[in-house]
Amino acid sequence: MSTGPSAERIVARDVLSGEIVALTIKEDRIVSLERGTAASRLASDSRLPWIAPALCDIQVNGYGGHDFTSPDLSPEDVWAVTERMLATGVTCFLPTITTQSREVMIHAVRTIAQAVNEYPLLAQTIPGIHLEGPYISPEDGPRGAHPREHVRPPDWEEFYQLQEAATGLIRLITLSPEYPEALPFIEKAVDHGVTVAIGHTAASLRQLEDAVSAGAQLSTHLGNGCHLMLPRHPNYLWHQLAEDQLWASFIFDGYHLPQDFMIVALRAKGIAKSILVSDVTGLAGMPPGIYRTPLGEVEMLPEGRLVVAGQRQLLAGAAQPLVTGIVNAIRWAGCSVAEAFRMASINPRALLGLPSVTFQAGAVPEFILFELDPDLVNEQRFSRSEHTKKAASWTESGIVRVGHQPVLKIQKVYFQAERYPR
Repeated sequence: MSTGPSAERIVARDVLSGEIVALTIKEDRIVSLERGTAASRLASDSRLPWIAPALCDIQVNGYGGHDFTSPDLSPEDVWAVTERMLATGVTCFLPTITTQSREVMIHAVRTIAQAVNEYPLLAQTIPGIHLEGPYISPEDGPRGAHPREHVRPPDWEEFYQLQEAATGLIRLITLSPEYPEALPFIEKAVDHGVTVAIGHTAASLRQLEDAVSAGAQLSTHLGNGCHLMLPRHPNYLWHQLAEDQLWASFIFDGYHLPQDFMIVALRAKGIAKSILVSDVTGLAGMPPGIYRTPLGEVEMLPEGRLVVAGQRQLLAGAAQPLVTGIVNAIRWAGCSVAEAFRMASINPRALLGLPSVTFQAGAVPEFILFELDPDLVNEQRFSRSEHTKKAASWTESGIVRVGHQPVLKIQKVYFQAERYPR
């Protein structure tokens, strides 16, 4: 709720700079800001909370039982997912529509656009839509869980219909450049202001090079959506890792990628070109149990891992919010706290050309206030040892745990005159 005429004073440690900052919020604006020595005089507790720019997730398929690629999607569903995102520290996200029939996809993007037009808060939270498919590889492995019967070559006429239904909201599209139609499609999309990503692909090295030359800028969830067996070299993973013009997004939920790949991928792309995504499905945030979906029965395990029912190895999608990936990036990939938050907040906004979130007088507050386990901010990076290999998991009470140990707790999320949780 609005803070009204009274002022709110916050003293915290800036996650990006490490400095102590003291800011005053009044009438939902930052009216004063002090840093460093000046702010340190106001700090009386060595266990200060941390403050970070709110998160931006460019790949959200749904949450809490609401799926964006649903023939029954309603504006109320979009609102419900948004509220859950805000509670996890995400104030900016792209609802992601996956491969389906033209009718279902048109309904989905039209409904999201309707919701954005009906709810002013959503217009601030949802800067666009991510279309992941249907123009992806038909091959088993690269196709992932996308239904084969709806995979098809790039079709500009169809995309134009989708963009019209979305009232121009489609901002990012993931496709495979292995089709003859792909290059002219990429060029048109870029000319129309749409960011093009490569993903779910079995493309050759030449096709990947041509896609980058045509304007593709991102590799979507690199390391996933691949064949189970690849040639030693060359292959499409090495090329995308080595291509400096491509950003790369990664699912660091602790299940989709092993620790070794996470470390090597970040070394190859560098923090400046890496983006963390959640890729959460509609079953994220649901209690443990077996659920029936269009793809069959799936099971949510107690630790937050989503698998095909009846076994514990084959994943059925992602179920951890973006903040969990931040903790895993620190513990598994050796990132600093600042680097992990940069990949989940600063970089995705930069890729999409969105304004950055800054702490300065006159700005509208858009940040997370949270507690952090001191071990996570130790200057000595975590080693590749057994104790770092347990994945972090999110609880709906706002805590990220490793086993039973809380390591990060969201106190408040500040966004558009509101405080979450409310």
